[in-house]
Formats: sequence, structure tokens, C-alpha cells
Amino acid sequence: MKTKPEQQQPHADALGTRERIVRTASRLMQRQGYQGTGIKQIAKEAEATLGSVYHFFPGGKQELGTAAVRHGDEEFADILRRTLDAEEDPATAVLVLTGELAEGLRDSDWLDGCPVTSAVVGTAPDSPGIQQAAAEAFARWRGLVADALVRAGFAEGDARDLAYTVISALEGAEMAAQVGRSVEPLETVGRHLAHLLRTYR
Repeated sequence: MKTKPEQQQPHADALGTRERIVRTASRLMQRQGYQGTGIKQIAKEAEATLGSVYHFFPGGKQELGTAAVRHGDEEFADILRRTLDAEEDPATAVLVLTGELAEGLRDSDWLDGCPVTSAVVGTAPDSPGIQQAAAEAFARWRGLVADALVRAGFAEGDARDLAYTVISALEGAEMAAQVGRSVEPLETVGRHLAHLLRTYR
């Protein structure tokens, strides 16, 4: 799930070496998947030496992959918080969010889908750290949505169930939009999620 232009990462010179490596790994795995991304490519695009990559990540690619997933987690959590805090009505927030995701995906020429899902697919069962980081990411996102719904007056049980629905639907719609090179799945899911939330109000 891609950030909007004003939220793009700082220039590489402004980042420390470890942060550059993690952000580069996250971006590459978002576009190429975990299996399609190599340590050498990450080092080259992060303007770092292989030695520095292994210095910061002695566990190699799996340890770096876990850090990349956690970075993707934080990136999307920030988008969720900003959108949910800016809109009093959760249904409106979902419509704004799906619009931003559609715009970011289209602007990246359909390359930048969810950094967490892209990194995780194909890693189980030999990468438990990455799987755990992804599970924690999805739980965090659901928690942010559920908390926003409770603040808006939803019952806690409904908020928890709806949060599962919102995050799962967004993940599926973003993948469908990326594969089909069309914003229609995200726009359609946004409208239906908004309608669903309003029926609970």
C-alpha cells in the first residue's frame, strides 16, 4: 500500500545506512516479492556494501525481510491513523482511504501493492519471523480500524468484526486492482464498505 507523494521517503542522503537498507528492501519486496529480491540488489540500490547489510542483519535475508515487513507495517499504519483521525465518519474515511490506495497504485504503474503481503507470499513455512511480522501488521491495522469505530460509537464486538472485514477487503481489492491494472476493485470495495459501515450506524 503506497504512500502519497507528499509522504514519500526522505532522500537517501538524509537516512542512515540501516534505514536506507530497510526502506530499499521494503520497496523491492513490495514490487518483486521476497523470493524475487536478492541481497546484492538491495545493497546496490541502497548504496550500501554487502558487508554493511550483513553487519546490520547478521541473520541475512530473512532478518532483513522481517525488518522490511515491519517497515511496511508502520508505513500503512501511519496512513490509516491519518485518514481515520481526519474523518469523523468512518465510512467517509474508508472512501478516502480506498481513493488514496487507488491513486498510489495507479501512479506507480501498478507496481506498489501492499508491502506486507508482497513480501510474505511464498515465504512460509521457512521464514517464521516474516510470517510473524506480517501477522502482527494485520492485527495492528485491524486494531486501528476497530478503535476508530469504537470512538465513532460502534459496539466493541461489531467494531472488531468490521475491522477484520475492512482490512481483508482492502487487501483483496488492492491485489485485484494491481493484477487487473484498474482502480475499479478498490473503488467498488470502498463504496460497499462505506455502505456496510453506515448500516451499523
